[in-house]
Amino acid sequence: MQRAAYGLYAACVRELLAVRGSVYGARVAVLAGAGNNGGDALYAAARLARRGAGTTAVLTSGRAHPEALAEFRRQGGRVVRLSAGSASAAALCADADLLLDGILGTGGRGGLRGEAAALARQLPADAGPLIIACDLPSGVDADTGETGGVHLAADLTVTFGAVKTGLLAGPGAVAAGRIEAVDIGLPLPASPDVRRLEPADLAGLLSVPAKTDHKYTRGVLGIAAGSAAYPGAAVLATGAALAAGVGMVRYLGPEAVCRLVNAAHPEAVCATAAVPHTHVQAWLAGPGAGADEDQRRRALDAMASGLPAVVDADAVGYAQPGLGQQVVLTPHAGELTALLTRLGETVTRDRVEADPLRYARLAAGLTGATVLLKGWATVTAAPTGETFSQADATPWLAAAGSGDTLSGILGSLLATDRHGRDGYPEPPPGHYAALAAAAAAIHGRAGALAAASGPVEPSGLPAAVRAVVGDLASDPSRAAAGGADAGRGW
Repeated sequence: MQRAAYGLYAACVRELLAVRGSVYGARVAVLAGAGNNGGDALYAAARLARRGAGTTAVLTSGRAHPEALAEFRRQGGRVVRLSAGSASAAALCADADLLLDGILGTGGRGGLRGEAAALARQLPADAGPLIIACDLPSGVDADTGETGGVHLAADLTVTFGAVKTGLLAGPGAVAAGRIEAVDIGLPLPASPDVRRLEPADLAGLLSVPAKTDHKYTRGVLGIAAGSAAYPGAAVLATGAALAAGVGMVRYLGPEAVCRLVNAAHPEAVCATAAVPHTHVQAWLAGPGAGADEDQRRRALDAMASGLPAVVDADAVGYAQPGLGQQVVLTPHAGELTALLTRLGETVTRDRVEADPLRYARLAAGLTGATVLLKGWATVTAAPTGETFSQADATPWLAAAGSGDTLSGILGSLLATDRHGRDGYPEPPPGHYAALAAAAAAIHGRAGALAAASGPVEPSGLPAAVRAVVGDLASDPSRAAAGGADAGRGW
């Protein structure tokens, strides 16, 4: 507990110095529950009091960790009980510079209740205190990220031992804010439940061209995207694939879309051919295909080709059981709901959004494909169980065409990947899930880089994609950071 409390205290000092330049005189409020999380928060606040912060603990239960509460009082901390009224407690919290959330720990299920829920509802959504969660935001399920009701949202979550799964997916990933893990000496499992790729991991998944490479050995991506109704999807996917480093793009689609693709990207080779007659290393099918029957046939052929394939947008609905892990389905929550329903599962979009880990894994198991479920934290699940979560993005990426760009990046990574080629080993389990997670990370980091100068226009993303990939290939430490770099999740 003392290791955890010290790590929490150190993070509080750093954040207070960044926000107000001093710990001395800072107003700190602690929401302390009955368990060890409340004890961690009280011990951390006692240390802040020794630095000259004014500290008040709001006890959300009839009891608190006795030793931690005694130390808090010994350092001059003031104690009030939530039973005295949530309105006055909410006013006290709103007036603080820093609010420490220590109400519920990893055993909490189903969201906040009673007076704690009433207090959470009264806290200001904007322009309130800096909120730091102790281990995880109260009301978030540590295993799934579900909230199940009222919960607190943090600017920073200081978690202990290792990052909890629930901080990396669904509502929990949104509520966690930035994540910092503090090593407190706990033994960790040999195999993580969820992984999050860091810059060095991303660099290791890139295929950088060798001196002896040419356009074919670097990788050729076939793209069957766009239609008369949605021609721009083909242009966006092609531009992103080229920016991510593919050696060549072979575009298949309507002649009018071919002309549009070549006007924007003259290096793309365009045709109206069929998938079985086109030599590539990987496929991307589905974006903007709409009701185009030829593009539908190409998507089905791409899935059946045995090659790595990105299957996006309307084409996700064509997926059937028996696909291999080299096929990567890239649905949003609505598309995944429709797919699972067609495969006989009873599910709603709300349930998918509440527990994306469960449903991405379910879809991967039912289809045999790798599933990349888009969201604030993009979850990627392999049919063999390996799971990744990336939260590198900016909300500015919530724009039409953003998904087409992500698909192009992923298509490039699949086409340039050397696993399974002559002289190279077969891909290990979860390899395509790792590549899909890497694509999500590159997409998110490119969006964050583009957003630095204003709202993101997806047609302008290739320049940022090129910059992020270039930085990763040359020096991972210089790669543009995204919205949440939480380190590895376990």
